[in-house]
Amino acid sequence: MSSSPSAVADQGHRGSIRLVIFSIGLLLLLASLDQTIVSTALPTIVADLGGLEHLSWVVTAYILSSTLVAPLYGKLGDLYGRRLMVFISVGLFLFGSALCGLAQSMGFLIASRAIQGLGGGGLFVLALSVIGDVIPPSDRGKVQGVFAAVFSASSVIGPLAGGWFVEAASWHWIFYINLPLGFIAIAGFAASFAANPERQKHKIDWAGAAALSVALGALTLVTSLGGSTLAWDAPGTLAMIALVPTALAAFIWIESRAAEPVLPLELFRNNVFTVSGIIGFATGAAMLGGLTFLPVYLQIAKGYSPTASGLMMIPMTAGILTSSTFAGQFMGRTGRYRILPMVGTALIALGAAGLGLLDETSHPAVFCAAILIFGLGMGCIFPVVTTAVQNAVPRHQLGTATAAGVMFRQIGGSLAVAVFGAIFTARLSAGLGANANLAHGGEIGPQALAALPDEMRAQIAGLAVHAINPVFWIVVALALIGFGFSHVLKEVALVNRTVPKGE
Repeated sequence: MSSSPSAVADQGHRGSIRLVIFSIGLLLLLASLDQTIVSTALPTIVADLGGLEHLSWVVTAYILSSTLVAPLYGKLGDLYGRRLMVFISVGLFLFGSALCGLAQSMGFLIASRAIQGLGGGGLFVLALSVIGDVIPPSDRGKVQGVFAAVFSASSVIGPLAGGWFVEAASWHWIFYINLPLGFIAIAGFAASFAANPERQKHKIDWAGAAALSVALGALTLVTSLGGSTLAWDAPGTLAMIALVPTALAAFIWIESRAAEPVLPLELFRNNVFTVSGIIGFATGAAMLGGLTFLPVYLQIAKGYSPTASGLMMIPMTAGILTSSTFAGQFMGRTGRYRILPMVGTALIALGAAGLGLLDETSHPAVFCAAILIFGLGMGCIFPVVTTAVQNAVPRHQLGTATAAGVMFRQIGGSLAVAVFGAIFTARLSAGLGANANLAHGGEIGPQALAALPDEMRAQIAGLAVHAINPVFWIVVALALIGFGFSHVLKEVALVNRTVPKGE
């Protein structure tokens, strides 16, 4: 395989590979921690700033903006080197984090989360691409397993830290904590990953990036606003629905003619790329959509404090850590991976079904068992699909393909959070509105809930369960879709070789 100099822009590193992995792992911790730490504090944020109808947008704004820029980061990393793009990505992420910490209104917080997402969109893409630069394919499964463990750790650290900050200080600190971690990560990365001394002139596919952004943005907006903020037959809703296929068609037309497309259409002829993208979409929707509402169940339906709800997430972390470690070792030992998504999606469906059967009287052990199974499934998915895609595409498209995989996963998560949020809000608001005594419960947080009379608290708990349960049954359906596609995933043996500079 031959590549242009820019295709191997950042393969050199002047420090220890361990330091590269450590700094990249810390960057991934930043990105994943930001999602889990926020979800735990959502009830308190809504109680402080108001705006129950905008609850899902605190998550959706970040996911949407990060999804829109992910393909661009991948392409620019391939063309100009990943070191420069990491600096830009982290800088934007930390700037947005500072703004989120300063937020005094829901509108300002959502806007700040969008800015944060513009940087966060590069963290996953660039981090995973850098590993593709310095680790041979047969060993990437083990490293991706380590990163899955980082993500699983964040699923406990995030809720615990979020709960502690909410109770001991203020929810604003869940964003400020990103600043010191970000500075440490970028210092380690700068010391260990070399800059690319060569620069070539490239033509960036801005038109393709814009068309893709319009399509993704309109799709997320219509799923979030349609039927709630905007009626389905409202002119604005109909315009957005029409815009999705129009912008998508324009994107395909542009990409078929672009000199250096932001997402080369030829990649979709690759079975591993296409099928992994579908699996990533389905499981990304299942994970991000489901995880957003677990703290709501624990804090509103079960009455746990933010800190206690964080502790209740430990079984999921144990599941992800166990299965991701096994998946990495299995891929490294056998060079195979196809069986892992099959097992993972089946376990996700089983765990989500258990969550869908929960009510306000369910024993904590039942909840823990369900999220343990769910976590075991998640740990079998993401390290596998990333490694499989990087192994199956040409070297010069590694960053672009990695970015596309992250994009599919984020699109799934963004749409799921928007749709699930609309379902939850509509069902909860309908229940609260039908009972005048509970009408104020829409803006209630854990502390205010604890102060209510037992009878009123029990009614709100029942309404919360009624609003959340459909979310988990949709997650079951998504996991089964992923399970079906995992059976047509082509297996390309993982090779044990490094890619020398200039290959």
